[in-house]
Amino acid sequence: MIPQPAQYLLRFDDLCPTYSRERWRRFTPLLAEFGIRPILAIVPDNRDPALDWSPPDPAFWDEMRSLEGSGSAIGLHGLQHLCLSRGRGLVPLHRETEFAGVAEETQRVWVREGLAILRGHGLNPAIWVAPRHGFDRATLRVLRGEGIGLVSDGFTRRPFIRDGLTWIPQQLWAPEAKKSGLWTICLHANTAPDSLVKQLRRFLQDRAQQFTSVERIAAGSGPAPLTFAGRMQAQAALLRVRVRTGLSRLRHAE
Repeated sequence: MIPQPAQYLLRFDDLCPTYSRERWRRFTPLLAEFGIRPILAIVPDNRDPALDWSPPDPAFWDEMRSLEGSGSAIGLHGLQHLCLSRGRGLVPLHRETEFAGVAEETQRVWVREGLAILRGHGLNPAIWVAPRHGFDRATLRVLRGEGIGLVSDGFTRRPFIRDGLTWIPQQLWAPEAKKSGLWTICLHANTAPDSLVKQLRRFLQDRAQQFTSVERIAAGSGPAPLTFAGRMQAQAALLRVRVRTGLSRLRHAE
């Protein structure tokens, strides 16, 4: 059943010790004030220079453990965030990805290494968050084998089952009011402008009671396989996002 009224889930991507602590600190007061329990998508072993915003923060892992203890869900956000493959993923939004198209055994090594790093820091990763939405069926087989049963991706309006895993959809990159459905808002603290922080605060002031968590979703009524109508709706939504993304790239190229 599609939730009514709409429910929302917040997700923060690209978290790692070299993030911009100053920019991240714009969001943490909102989490505490409104009782929000987001997905924290952590890069276990960042090697992406684009995520090197500062020297490694010695308090990073303590803070992630504290937030998990308060109800946030830890997401495995790839391994090194190096998107060097051009394999076609199940959610084809980007040409270059980290996992899609990579040999399954290599993916298994990467997933195991990422999980070991997060667990070694006292965290309990519960959900897969692919860098640039890049993953394929081999990725899902590996995740299933390693005990990760949740994926944060897809453009439906409710959780669904595909290839033996539960997908929690992620369709928004800024707060947007919806009438029904489950909507994950993905934010990148390193690059979010102050205007987005203010927009999120206004949104939470009006709708904080409609925000849920991975724990609540997992404890709710079980998701069903995606129907034909659901697949068509998801494909249409994906196409709209791809068109918007393409237009944005064109504007930046001018």
